Amino acid sequence: MTFMKQKHVSKKRMINMARLDMEVGGKKKSGSKSGGMQTRLELTVQYVILGVLSLAFLIPFYWMFSESIKTPSEIFEVPARWAPRIPQWQNYIRLLSEFPFFLFFRNTMVVVAANIVGSVLSNSLIAYGFSRIDWKHRDKVFVLVIITMILPFQVTMIPLFLLFQKMHWIGTFLPLTVTAFFGNSFFIFLIRQFFMGIPKELSYSAKVDGANEFRTYWSIIMPLAKPALTTVVIFAFLRSWNDFIGPLIFLSNDKLYTLSLGAQSIISDMEPKWDILMTLGVVMTAPVLILFFVLQKYFIQGIALSGIKG
Repeated sequence: MTFMKQKHVSKKRMINMARLDMEVGGKKKSGSKSGGMQTRLELTVQYVILGVLSLAFLIPFYWMFSESIKTPSEIFEVPARWAPRIPQWQNYIRLLSEFPFFLFFRNTMVVVAANIVGSVLSNSLIAYGFSRIDWKHRDKVFVLVIITMILPFQVTMIPLFLLFQKMHWIGTFLPLTVTAFFGNSFFIFLIRQFFMGIPKELSYSAKVDGANEFRTYWSIIMPLAKPALTTVVIFAFLRSWNDFIGPLIFLSNDKLYTLSLGAQSIISDMEPKWDILMTLGVVMTAPVLILFFVLQKYFIQGIALSGIKG
Protein backbone atom coordinates (compact mmCIF):
# COMPACT_ATOMS: atom_id res chain seq x y z
CA MET A 1 0.00 0.00 0.00
CA THR A 2 2.74 2.37 0.86
CA PHE A 3 4.45 1.63 -2.45
CA MET A 4 1.21 2.27 -4.37
CA LYS A 5 0.68 5.57 -2.57
CA GLN A 6 4.23 6.67 -3.36
CA LYS A 7 3.74 5.70 -6.99
CA HIS A 8 0.46 7.63 -7.12
CA VAL A 9 2.09 10.69 -5.54
CA SER A 10 5.03 10.53 -7.94
CA LYS A 11 2.61 10.42 -10.90
CA LYS A 12 0.83 13.50 -9.55
CA ARG A 13 4.15 15.28 -9.20
CA MET A 14 5.13 14.39 -12.74
CA ILE A 15 1.77 15.63 -14.04
CA ASN A 16 2.06 18.86 -12.07
CA MET A 17 5.60 19.38 -13.27
CA ALA A 18 4.51 18.78 -16.87
CA ARG A 19 1.70 21.30 -16.47
CA LEU A 20 4.10 23.77 -14.94
CA ASP A 21 6.52 23.29 -17.85
CA MET A 22 3.70 23.82 -20.33
CA GLU A 23 2.61 27.01 -18.58
CA VAL A 24 6.17 28.33 -18.45
CA GLY A 25 6.73 27.37 -22.08
CA GLY A 26 3.51 29.11 -23.07
CA LYS A 27 4.57 32.22 -21.22
CA LYS A 28 7.97 32.10 -22.90
CA LYS A 29 6.36 31.72 -26.31
CA SER A 30 3.96 34.56 -25.70
CA GLY A 31 6.82 36.62 -24.31
CA SER A 32 8.95 35.84 -27.35
CA LYS A 33 6.07 36.79 -29.62
CA SER A 34 5.49 40.07 -27.81
CA GLY A 35 9.23 40.70 -27.72
CA GLY A 36 9.47 39.99 -31.45
CA MET A 37 6.57 42.33 -32.17
CA GLN A 38 8.21 45.01 -30.03
CA THR A 39 11.52 44.54 -31.84
CA ARG A 40 9.85 44.81 -35.24
CA LEU A 41 8.01 47.94 -34.11
CA GLU A 42 11.24 49.52 -32.88
CA LEU A 43 12.99 48.68 -36.17
CA THR A 44 10.11 50.17 -38.14
CA VAL A 45 10.28 53.39 -36.15
CA GLN A 46 14.06 53.54 -36.61
CA TYR A 47 13.79 53.02 -40.37
CA VAL A 48 11.13 55.72 -40.65
CA ILE A 49 13.30 58.21 -38.74
CA LEU A 50 16.37 57.33 -40.80
CA GLY A 51 14.34 57.62 -44.00
CA VAL A 52 13.15 61.12 -43.09
CA LEU A 53 16.69 62.20 -42.17
CA SER A 54 18.10 60.73 -45.39
CA LEU A 55 15.57 62.74 -47.40
CA ALA A 56 16.77 65.88 -45.64
CA PHE A 57 20.36 65.10 -46.65
CA LEU A 58 19.33 64.27 -50.23
CA ILE A 59 17.64 67.64 -50.81
CA PRO A 60 20.91 69.49 -51.68
CA PHE A 61 21.85 66.76 -54.16
CA TYR A 62 18.41 66.87 -55.75
CA TRP A 63 18.58 70.66 -55.95
CA MET A 64 21.98 70.55 -57.67
CA PHE A 65 20.73 67.96 -60.15
CA SER A 66 17.59 69.98 -60.81
CA GLU A 67 19.66 73.11 -61.45
CA SER A 68 21.87 71.18 -63.87
CA ILE A 69 18.97 70.52 -66.25
CA LYS A 70 17.50 74.05 -66.16
CA THR A 71 18.01 76.98 -68.46
CA PRO A 72 20.07 79.92 -67.11
CA SER A 73 16.91 82.01 -66.73
CA GLU A 74 15.17 79.28 -64.70
CA ILE A 75 18.13 79.02 -62.31
CA PHE A 76 17.57 82.60 -61.09
CA GLU A 77 13.78 82.51 -61.01
CA VAL A 78 12.07 83.90 -57.91
CA PRO A 79 10.39 82.00 -56.35
CA ALA A 80 12.67 79.09 -57.16
CA ARG A 81 11.32 76.09 -59.02
CA TRP A 82 11.99 72.59 -57.68
CA ALA A 83 11.87 71.10 -61.17
CA PRO A 84 12.53 72.54 -64.63
CA ARG A 85 9.69 73.17 -67.04
CA ILE A 86 11.53 71.28 -69.78
CA PRO A 87 14.61 69.27 -68.70
CA GLN A 88 17.69 70.50 -70.53
CA TRP A 89 19.57 67.22 -70.88
CA GLN A 90 21.77 68.79 -73.53
CA ASN A 91 23.59 70.59 -70.70
CA TYR A 92 25.57 67.40 -70.15
CA ILE A 93 26.49 67.31 -73.82
CA ARG A 94 27.49 70.96 -73.64
CA LEU A 95 29.72 70.13 -70.68
CA LEU A 96 31.75 67.83 -72.93
CA SER A 97 31.81 70.18 -75.91
CA GLU A 98 32.27 73.61 -74.27
CA PHE A 99 34.49 72.51 -71.39
CA PRO A 100 37.74 70.46 -71.61
CA PHE A 101 36.25 67.83 -69.31
CA PHE A 102 38.24 64.79 -70.47
CA LEU A 103 41.56 66.65 -70.20
CA PHE A 104 40.83 67.86 -66.67
CA PHE A 105 39.42 64.45 -65.72
CA ARG A 106 42.60 62.71 -66.88
CA ASN A 107 44.74 65.16 -64.88
CA THR A 108 42.57 64.62 -61.81
CA MET A 109 42.80 60.83 -62.07
CA VAL A 110 46.61 61.01 -62.33
CA VAL A 111 46.74 62.96 -59.06
CA VAL A 112 44.10 60.75 -57.39
CA ALA A 113 45.79 57.47 -58.37
CA ALA A 114 49.20 58.62 -57.14
CA ASN A 115 47.74 59.85 -53.85
CA ILE A 116 45.89 56.59 -53.22
CA VAL A 117 48.93 54.41 -53.92
CA GLY A 118 51.25 56.65 -51.93
CA SER A 119 48.88 56.94 -48.98
CA VAL A 120 48.30 53.18 -48.69
CA LEU A 121 51.94 52.14 -49.04
CA SER A 122 53.71 54.81 -46.99
CA ASN A 123 51.22 55.17 -44.15
CA SER A 124 50.72 51.43 -43.67
CA LEU A 125 54.47 50.85 -43.54
CA ILE A 126 54.98 53.64 -41.01
CA ALA A 127 52.01 52.46 -38.96
CA TYR A 128 53.47 48.95 -38.90
CA GLY A 129 56.68 50.32 -37.39
CA PHE A 130 54.72 52.19 -34.71
CA SER A 131 52.48 49.25 -33.79
CA ARG A 132 54.26 45.93 -34.38
CA ILE A 133 57.96 46.68 -33.84
CA ASP A 134 59.41 47.58 -30.43
CA TRP A 135 62.13 50.21 -30.59
CA LYS A 136 63.45 52.90 -28.27
CA HIS A 137 61.34 56.06 -27.90
CA ARG A 138 58.72 54.66 -30.26
CA ASP A 139 55.75 56.14 -28.42
CA LYS A 140 57.42 59.54 -28.04
CA VAL A 141 58.07 59.75 -31.77
CA PHE A 142 54.47 58.72 -32.43
CA VAL A 143 53.27 61.59 -30.23
CA LEU A 144 55.38 64.00 -32.31
CA VAL A 145 53.75 62.64 -35.46
CA ILE A 146 50.28 63.16 -33.98
CA ILE A 147 51.17 66.74 -32.97
CA THR A 148 51.72 67.59 -36.65
CA MET A 149 47.97 67.09 -37.20
CA ILE A 150 47.33 70.52 -35.66
CA LEU A 151 49.27 72.22 -38.47
CA PRO A 152 46.90 73.23 -41.29
CA PHE A 153 48.07 73.31 -44.89
CA GLN A 154 47.91 77.11 -44.90
CA VAL A 155 50.79 77.20 -42.39
CA THR A 156 53.14 75.06 -44.49
CA MET A 157 51.91 76.36 -47.86
CA ILE A 158 54.55 79.08 -48.38
CA PRO A 159 57.57 77.01 -47.19
CA LEU A 160 56.44 74.14 -49.44
CA PHE A 161 56.05 76.47 -52.41
CA LEU A 162 59.56 77.89 -51.91
CA LEU A 163 60.97 74.38 -51.54
CA PHE A 164 59.27 73.07 -54.66
CA GLN A 165 60.27 76.20 -56.56
CA LYS A 166 63.93 75.55 -55.84
CA MET A 167 63.43 71.93 -56.93
CA HIS A 168 61.79 73.19 -60.18
CA TRP A 169 58.62 71.25 -59.46
CA ILE A 170 56.22 74.18 -59.86
CA GLY A 171 54.02 73.68 -62.92
CA THR A 172 54.12 69.87 -62.64
CA PHE A 173 52.14 67.17 -60.84
CA LEU A 174 55.07 66.34 -58.54
CA PRO A 175 54.06 68.60 -55.60
CA LEU A 176 50.58 67.05 -55.66
CA THR A 177 51.70 63.42 -55.92
CA VAL A 178 55.17 62.84 -54.44
CA THR A 179 54.17 64.22 -51.04
CA ALA A 180 51.65 61.39 -50.63
CA PHE A 181 54.55 58.92 -50.38
CA PHE A 182 55.93 60.59 -47.23
CA GLY A 183 53.10 59.80 -44.84
CA ASN A 184 50.10 61.57 -43.37
CA SER A 185 49.69 61.84 -39.60
CA PHE A 186 45.96 61.11 -39.63
CA PHE A 187 46.32 58.06 -41.87
CA ILE A 188 49.24 56.80 -39.76
CA PHE A 189 47.15 57.11 -36.61
CA LEU A 190 44.15 55.37 -38.22
CA ILE A 191 46.11 52.38 -39.55
CA ARG A 192 48.27 52.13 -36.43
CA GLN A 193 45.22 51.82 -34.20
CA PHE A 194 43.85 49.07 -36.42
CA PHE A 195 47.17 47.20 -36.43
CA MET A 196 47.19 47.34 -32.62
CA GLY A 197 43.98 45.29 -32.59
CA ILE A 198 45.51 42.43 -34.57
CA PRO A 199 46.83 39.67 -32.25
CA LYS A 200 50.61 39.68 -31.99
CA GLU A 201 50.59 35.87 -31.97
CA LEU A 202 50.20 36.04 -35.74
CA SER A 203 53.46 37.96 -36.04
CA TYR A 204 55.20 35.56 -33.66
CA SER A 205 53.99 32.58 -35.69
CA ALA A 206 55.26 34.17 -38.90
CA LYS A 207 58.68 34.79 -37.33
CA VAL A 208 58.83 31.18 -36.15
CA ASP A 209 58.21 30.12 -39.75
CA GLY A 210 61.18 32.25 -40.85
CA ALA A 211 59.40 35.38 -42.13
CA ASN A 212 61.15 38.70 -41.71
CA GLU A 213 59.39 41.94 -40.72
CA PHE A 214 58.59 43.04 -44.26
CA ARG A 215 57.21 39.62 -45.18
CA THR A 216 55.07 39.64 -42.04
CA TYR A 217 53.85 43.15 -42.86
CA TRP A 218 53.02 42.35 -46.49
CA SER A 219 51.68 38.79 -46.26
CA ILE A 220 50.07 38.67 -42.80
CA ILE A 221 49.12 42.13 -41.57
CA MET A 222 48.13 43.87 -44.82
CA PRO A 223 45.48 41.30 -45.88
CA LEU A 224 43.87 41.59 -42.44
CA ALA A 225 43.80 45.40 -42.58
CA LYS A 226 41.43 45.78 -45.54
CA PRO A 227 38.87 47.87 -43.59
CA ALA A 228 41.48 50.39 -42.44
CA LEU A 229 43.17 50.50 -45.84
CA THR A 230 39.81 51.00 -47.55
CA THR A 231 39.11 53.91 -45.24
CA VAL A 232 42.45 55.43 -46.21
CA VAL A 233 41.62 54.93 -49.90
CA ILE A 234 38.31 56.77 -49.49
CA PHE A 235 39.85 59.67 -47.57
CA ALA A 236 42.79 59.94 -49.98
CA PHE A 237 40.39 59.92 -52.93
CA LEU A 238 38.23 62.67 -51.41
CA ARG A 239 41.25 64.72 -50.44
CA SER A 240 42.81 64.73 -53.92
CA TRP A 241 39.54 64.72 -55.89
CA ASN A 242 38.25 67.87 -54.15
CA ASP A 243 41.60 69.59 -53.67
CA PHE A 244 41.52 73.16 -54.95
CA ILE A 245 44.23 75.08 -53.09
CA GLY A 246 47.02 72.64 -54.04
CA PRO A 247 46.44 72.75 -57.82
CA LEU A 248 45.82 76.52 -57.65
CA ILE A 249 49.26 77.10 -56.11
CA PHE A 250 51.42 74.50 -57.82
CA LEU A 251 49.89 74.27 -61.32
CA SER A 252 50.61 77.19 -63.62
CA ASN A 253 49.72 75.53 -66.93
CA ASP A 254 46.00 75.33 -67.73
CA LYS A 255 46.61 72.04 -69.58
CA LEU A 256 47.42 70.48 -66.19
CA TYR A 257 44.32 71.79 -64.40
CA THR A 258 42.21 69.38 -62.37
CA LEU A 259 38.41 69.36 -62.35
CA SER A 260 38.12 71.46 -59.19
CA LEU A 261 40.42 74.11 -60.63
CA GLY A 262 38.68 73.91 -64.00
CA ALA A 263 35.34 74.59 -62.31
CA GLN A 264 36.77 77.88 -61.04
CA SER A 265 37.61 78.86 -64.61
CA ILE A 266 33.90 78.63 -65.48
CA ILE A 267 33.05 81.17 -62.77
CA SER A 268 35.97 83.43 -63.69
CA ASP A 269 34.66 84.09 -67.20
CA MET A 270 32.96 87.36 -68.01
CA GLU A 271 29.67 85.49 -68.42
CA PRO A 272 29.64 82.53 -65.98
CA LYS A 273 27.79 79.47 -67.32
CA TRP A 274 25.93 78.47 -64.20
CA ASP A 275 24.05 75.62 -65.86
CA ILE A 276 27.36 74.06 -66.98
CA LEU A 277 28.81 74.62 -63.51
CA MET A 278 25.89 72.78 -61.90
CA THR A 279 26.26 69.97 -64.43
CA LEU A 280 29.96 69.68 -63.57
CA GLY A 281 29.02 69.61 -59.88
CA VAL A 282 26.75 66.61 -60.47
CA VAL A 283 29.44 64.80 -62.45
CA MET A 284 32.05 65.45 -59.74
CA THR A 285 29.72 64.34 -56.94
CA ALA A 286 28.64 61.06 -58.55
CA PRO A 287 32.01 59.20 -58.21
CA VAL A 288 32.21 60.14 -54.53
CA LEU A 289 28.75 58.70 -53.80
CA ILE A 290 29.41 55.55 -55.83
CA LEU A 291 32.75 54.95 -54.10
CA PHE A 292 31.21 55.32 -50.65
CA PHE A 293 28.24 53.03 -51.33
CA VAL A 294 30.48 50.33 -52.82
CA LEU A 295 33.00 50.41 -49.95
CA GLN A 296 30.77 51.51 -47.06
CA LYS A 297 31.05 48.17 -45.24
CA TYR A 298 34.84 48.38 -45.06
CA PHE A 299 34.69 52.12 -44.38
CA ILE A 300 32.51 51.65 -41.29
CA GLN A 301 34.73 48.82 -40.02
CA GLY A 302 37.84 50.90 -40.54
CA ILE A 303 36.42 53.90 -38.66
CA ALA A 304 35.36 51.61 -35.80
CA LEU A 305 39.01 50.53 -35.52
CA SER A 306 38.04 46.90 -34.91
CA GLY A 307 40.67 44.21 -35.24
CA ILE A 308 40.02 40.66 -36.36
CA LYS A 309 37.49 38.68 -34.35
CA GLY A 310 37.17 35.06 -33.43
